[in-house]
Formats: sequence, structure tokens, C-alpha cells
Amino acid sequence: MAFRKHLGGGISTGAITIALASIAAPALAQEASVEPQDENVSEADNGAEDNVIIVSGYRQALENAVNLKREAPVIAEAFSAEDIGKLPDVSIAETLGRLPGLAVQRVEGRAQTLSVRGLGPDYSNSLLNGRQLVSSGDNRAVEYDQYPSELIDQGVVYKVPYAGLIGQGLAGTVDLRTIRPLAKGEQIFSIAGRVEFSEDGALNPDVKGWGYRATGTYVDQFADDTLGLAVGVAYQSSPSQVKRFNAWGYPELGDGDVDSGNAPDGSQGALVLGGMKPYAKSVDLDRLGAFGTLEWQPSPEWNTTLDVFYADYRERIPLRGIEFPLNPGWGAGTTITDVSNTGLADSVTFENVQPVVRNDYDRKDVETIALGWNTKYENDDVILNLDVAYSRADRRLQQIESYSGLNFAAGDTNAGDTVTYTRTGDGFPFRFTNQVDYSDTSIIQLTDPRGWGGGRGIVQAGFINDTSTDDDLWTVRGEVVGKVDSPLIKNLVIGASYDQRTKSRDITQNFLSLAGPNGAFIDDGAITRAPIPQEALLEPIAALDFLGFGPQVAYDPFVLLNNGTYVLTSIESSDLPYPGDWTVDENIWTGYLRADLDTMLGAIPMTGNIGVQAVFTSQSSSGFESDGGIGAQQVPVTDGDEYSHLLPSMTLNFAIADDMKLRFGAARTLARARMDFLNASTNAGVSDVFDFETGSIFSGSGGNPQLRPYVADGVDLSYEWYFGGEGYFAIAGYYKWLDDFVNSNAGVVRDFSYLRPVLSDQQRAIADATTYLGVVSAPDNQADGWIRGVEASLSVPFALFTDGFASGFGFQTSVAFTDSELTIYPQEGDPFETDVPGLSKWVVNSTAYYENSGFEARISHRYRTEFLAEFPAISASRAQRLTYAESIFDAQIGYRFEDGTALEGLSLTLQALNLTDEPFVSYANGDREQIIDYEEYGRTYLIGASYRF
Repeated sequence: MAFRKHLGGGISTGAITIALASIAAPALAQEASVEPQDENVSEADNGAEDNVIIVSGYRQALENAVNLKREAPVIAEAFSAEDIGKLPDVSIAETLGRLPGLAVQRVEGRAQTLSVRGLGPDYSNSLLNGRQLVSSGDNRAVEYDQYPSELIDQGVVYKVPYAGLIGQGLAGTVDLRTIRPLAKGEQIFSIAGRVEFSEDGALNPDVKGWGYRATGTYVDQFADDTLGLAVGVAYQSSPSQVKRFNAWGYPELGDGDVDSGNAPDGSQGALVLGGMKPYAKSVDLDRLGAFGTLEWQPSPEWNTTLDVFYADYRERIPLRGIEFPLNPGWGAGTTITDVSNTGLADSVTFENVQPVVRNDYDRKDVETIALGWNTKYENDDVILNLDVAYSRADRRLQQIESYSGLNFAAGDTNAGDTVTYTRTGDGFPFRFTNQVDYSDTSIIQLTDPRGWGGGRGIVQAGFINDTSTDDDLWTVRGEVVGKVDSPLIKNLVIGASYDQRTKSRDITQNFLSLAGPNGAFIDDGAITRAPIPQEALLEPIAALDFLGFGPQVAYDPFVLLNNGTYVLTSIESSDLPYPGDWTVDENIWTGYLRADLDTMLGAIPMTGNIGVQAVFTSQSSSGFESDGGIGAQQVPVTDGDEYSHLLPSMTLNFAIADDMKLRFGAARTLARARMDFLNASTNAGVSDVFDFETGSIFSGSGGNPQLRPYVADGVDLSYEWYFGGEGYFAIAGYYKWLDDFVNSNAGVVRDFSYLRPVLSDQQRAIADATTYLGVVSAPDNQADGWIRGVEASLSVPFALFTDGFASGFGFQTSVAFTDSELTIYPQEGDPFETDVPGLSKWVVNSTAYYENSGFEARISHRYRTEFLAEFPAISASRAQRLTYAESIFDAQIGYRFEDGTALEGLSLTLQALNLTDEPFVSYANGDREQIIDYEEYGRTYLIGASYRF
């Protein structure tokens, strides 16, 4: 009886929520479209109101999310805020990462990029109120930590698209939604604040170890509820601390590399740590976010809405550590005196180590704005919808490297260090001992410790990347919905949109040399070594004590840049992998037709939609063709392509019982290639001898402005059973056939005839007699494959089974398995198979919660198996490596003062993130012992309070 009582009460609550949702349909629909609605509410959902169970807080958020999922027109996942300005997690990325089939990658310890159904961030798309979002990075993937969670009211992840969902991704589409003021129907004023701190304190003296968040939200209605206003502001000053070990690699020792009779037999074949670049990194994030919505509904037929979203995002990131060249075979100049064993050596001693003491600093400034105006007219026969949107993201990233060390160009072999490493069995992979005091400014001075600038004849005491990225997007969209009186079709929809997007990247790179009367060049008598100015020095820090090293000198490199200690020396094009400046323009026209279905299939109600999008794309990219330093010049170049796609889609929803749904979806989807892949620039290389293997004297590297989008044909099947308000069980399977998949390491034929005027007589004669064509290392679409998976999710409120204290407990979990295979077709050689980048085969997300009489508690766990992750690399480029699996626990407790108490409206919260201090680990060569990155972020604690008037 208890089960039936609570089940009936839960369904009644769900019915009331659905009824309110239908009244507030604009809040649940996309701004830029009339989303196809599933309006069937079964008779069982209209139970007596005397069994209503009032829920709030996390349970209310869960129930709202369940109803969003239940009433979605396609297979989807959803989340909802617990209250105004309060999501269940501290970031949008973490909230999304707890949904079935979704996972996140941590960057600087924060969840940032999203993987949907095993496909990485490049293969999904992000919307804000139904409108496409620009990105601040070099690619299209949105960095979700730029969007304050306190300003997001709810969100939906579409795993199957419908005709009218513009900007759909290959894997899925994320739609974040802010508050609709008329839908709220009441005046709301809410403020909240949190203090957060890291258990590691501050690893660097110029970033504090604690931070705070503050939020304010106001919602109101005026003029007899025809005019609504919602505004919100969120400010965050949030530190994070990163202990990072980074290895260069693990070379195999050759003959003569070990200078000792103590080495075991066969040590010449041992693998050793070839070098490393460990850091203590501190990240100071300061973010101001604001949104505003003005909604006017002068009559039941007309509604117009204006949305504004703004974010100012700033990061200051000092990175301090010591770079150790170790392997003598890599030109380190060291001597190995002891090797403990063969294989991956457990202990190695290096003499004459000449390290580089690093005081690096990154500054990132991002400004994002999104504007949208929507107006809609609706009567009994038709809906007319017009939407105009603009969004822009501007980013400036300054990355400065500052070098100090024992001597210039490792010239004094008597001033080297002796370093011994021992492999550990747990935690950081190595522990070190050494002899030099790296905090002693009498021996550690500004210089070019390794002589890195010698090949250019300069003193390279540092390096700076200064990159600006701008992304602009205009969208205009119109839609007509004809309401049809038919036993099969509910609506006929026709629509069109036009998107104009321009993304540009401008990078300036300079060497930093020591200022002096003779300039930067060694032959001119440049200064090779200088003491660190007193005004730049900070307190010495034990930056690498987690590896066993003592303190090191710490200073602010921007002081050296600003006070004239450094001079800038520009980089020639021959020093770059390819020219870094580029602009990509896209003009996209989309037309679509859709029929929204509402009929009976025998005794089973069936809803859904069937439609098609026609997408025409004109893309172009401008950049520079470099002559590889032959004539020290860059030639402007523009290239591009035009193409079209037809994207059919269909979803059928069968109400096989009052509380059960069976869904089938089939669709063709696309995801556009990364912007940096579309770069038209090329860096050339020219040989004096004809290469019979490549058939040319020319080679190079660059992008490919003729890249086509990734395409997938997919089918989905989902079974969903809903019970008890926030309770449900769902299981889904899917299969996607992948086509035109981008191979980022391909070869593309290019014409190098533009180099003819600067070729030598010998080179020109060979090219005239053979060809000016050559193969450029660049991405192409010569890959295809498949991805398939199964997802199961369960949410169980214990109130279904018991009364009293235990009824406040609940549990939700999801498990996703994904498998994939890509076949790569290289220009040369046989095809080969690999996995899709970014894919974790297993993803598990679980939360156990308790909520009763104002008390709230929950513990959450997210797990993903290893995947191919993306990392920052040299010269503002990107690299990919396999990672270890991750298992992360977060916890939260709180108390909400209930109605009728003196403190009604006040909530208190304590949160703990990354309870087990789970590291982020990547490795090379398919060998888990060859660790490249090992990062620890520590635990973070937050104490907060919110008040709703």
C-alpha cells in the first residue's frame, strides 16, 4: 500500500509539473524555434490532488529534469536548477558531466570540455536559449567554465536531432537555458555567496589559496503580467592549484650511454626518463557573468523577448618549476653513472645536469557576449516565429617563458647538478634527490641555460606567445508552423536560417633576450648572463617538493618584460610549424521541413516528427604560404569550398503504457571541422635533391580549407519508465555510421609554384623538370567508421517503498558503454584501424541523496575509462595523448530553513570536491608506465549561503 500511495502521489506531482510546464511552454521551447511538443498526458497523470507530495531542493530539480526528459520530442537528457541561482553542481560542465552518456575532461582541475556518447568536444554543439554559441579557443568546442552555473536555469542535451534544431552536433546538441520571467509568474529576488579554498593552500606566492563567489538574481512581472524582467549577476574569484609532473619521453639507452661498471648487463637497452618539465601551477580565475531577459506579451497572440548574456573571464596562471634535460643521447650533455635494472629503469643517476629554472606565466582574457531577439505570433491556425541573434567571443592569451640557470649554454661542466631518480609505486611516478640549491640567486641567474638560441645566433633567455582569437556569429531565422486538423499530423513546419561566422587568430611570437648595448646576437657581444632584478623577486618557493626537490627562485617575468630587462627578437617563418595567423569565414543557409505527428497506432498513442534539413555551406580561409625561410617572406593565400548536405530525421514516441515510452530515432547529423584545421596557411620545405619516395622536392605542413564536415547516419532506440515524481528507468541503444571523418595527420597535395622566384638555380631546374606539386602534412576527410553504445539510467526515490525518515533517501545512476572503430586511409600505405578520439568505453555517473525537513545531503561519483585527451602543446598548438581512467567523488550537505520559520528563505551549504584527490594522468606509446603528465589538484571546499526574498 505504501508503494502505491507514494507512486500515486508522485505521479500527481508529475502531472501538476507537466501542466505548469505546458502553461509555460515558451520556457521549455527553444527561443529560436517552436520545438515539437509531446502533449499527451495520460489519464493516470490526472490523479487526485490530495495525494500530492511537495518536494523541493535537489529532489525538485531532479523531478523537473525528469519531466523535461519525459516531454522532450526526441531522445534527450535534461537538468534543472534546484532554485533560482542554484544548480546541483558548482559548474555547468560538472552538471552536464553527470547526465547519462556524458563525460567531462578536467583542465586545471576544473571540468571544462564535454564528451557526448564517447565523442569528444569537437563532435557536439552548444546552444544558449536555442542559439548557437561561439567559442574562445582555436576550435568550436565551448569552454563551459565561462558560463556561470548560477545564471543557467535548465538545459537539455538532444541525442537525436529534429528538423529545426539548427547547429546540431555529430554526437549531440547541448541547449543551455536562462530564466523566462513570464513563465516564473512571481517576483523573485535571490542572493547567494560562497567561500572556497584548496587544501594545498597557495603553491605560488602571487595567487591566493582561497576565493569566493557571489550571485544576485531578480525576476518580476509588470503591467498585468504582460511584461517580464529577469536579470542576474554572478562574480567568481576562484583559485586552483596544480602539482604537475611532465616527462619528455622515455628513450632507450644506446651503447656508451652508461659510464659506469655498476650498470647491469643489458642496461644499454633500458628505458630511462629522458627529461622532464615539472611545475607547481596556480590558477586565479576571475569571472563576471551577467544575463538579462525582457519579455513582453501584450496579447495572447504576441510574444517578444530580448536576451543579453555577458561574461568577462580572466585567468592568471604562474607556473614555476625546473626543466631537466637528462638523457645523454638527446644532447643533454649528462653522464649516467648508475642504472638499476633493464626495462624501464627503477633508479638512474645523472651527472653534469644543466637544468632550466622556469618562471613562466600565462594570462588569458576572454570577453563573451550573446544577444538575441525573438518575436512570435500564434493563433488557432498558425505560429509565426522570427529570431535574430549575435554572439562574439574575444580572447587574448599571453604565454611567457622565462629561463634562468647555472650558466650560459651549459658551458661550465663543473657547475652541473647530480640528479638521481627512483621510481615510486604510487602517486607521482618518480622521486628525486639532487645537490644544487635552486633558490640561491648568486648561482641561479637569467640566461639561456641550454643554448636554445644558438642556432639563431641569439641569447634566448625566454619566449613569448601573444595570441588573439576573435569569433563572430550572426544568425537570422524565420519559421512558419501550420496547425493541422488531421488524425496523423499535428503541425506542418517550414523554416529557414542564415548563419554568418568569422573566426580569426593572430599570433605574435618573440624570443626574449637580455637587454644590453650590443643587442641580442651572440656574435655582436650580447649579454649572456644577468642577475635577477630585485624588484621582480618573490619569496623562494618549494615548488617541486612533491618530487623531492628543495626550494627554487621565484620571480615575476612580466616585471622583467616591462622594466626593460628583456628585449624582443622576432621569429622568422622558418621557426614556425606553419604561419599562425588565419581567418575562417562561413556562410551557412539552412532550410527545413517538418511534420509533427500525433496519432494512434492501434490502441497506442504515437507522437513524434519527421523532417529534413537542407544545408548549403560556403567556407573560405585566408592565411599565409611561407617559403620556409628561403626568402624570409610570407605570401597571402585564400582558399575554400562550397558544398551541401541533406539531413533527414525522424523520431517516433510510443506511449506503450501510461508511464512508459518507447522511442525510435533515425537521423543524419554533421559536425563541422575544427577552425584551426581549416587554416589555409602552409609552411614550405624545399630539398636540393629529388625525393623519389614522395615524387617531389617540396614538402610542408598546414591546414586544409577544403575540409568537409564529419557526417554520421544514426539510429536510436530507447525505453523509458517513469514513476514517483523523480523516479525513472531508461535504457537506450544506438549505432552511428561515420563518414568523411577528419584525419588530422594526413597528407594533402599542394602547388608550390609560388616559391619559384626564391628557389636556387639547382632547385628551380629540378622542379621545372619534374613538378611543383608536393605533399603537405594536413588534415583530410579520408576516414570512416562506426560508433555504437548502450546507456542505462535509473533514479529511485526511496519514498516509493517507505514512510518517515527513510523516505528522504534516493539514488540515481547511469552506465554507458561505447565502442568504436575508425578506418584511416592514408595517402601512402595501407588503411589501418583506431578508436575515435576522446572516447571512453565506460562512463558511470551516480548520486545518492537525502532530503528531509530542510536537511539535504548527497554524494556524487563520476567515472570514465581511459580516453584520448587533448592538451596544450608547444607554440600554442595542441597534442593528444591517452589518459588513465578517472574516478571522482564530490559531496554536499546543507540546510534550508522552511516556510514558517524565522529564517525562511535562507539556505546553508558545505561542499567538498574531488574527495579522493584523483589525479589526471596521461601516458605515451600505449605503455601505462611511460607517464607523460601526472597532475594532482587537491581537494576543494566551499561554504555558502543563499537567501530568497
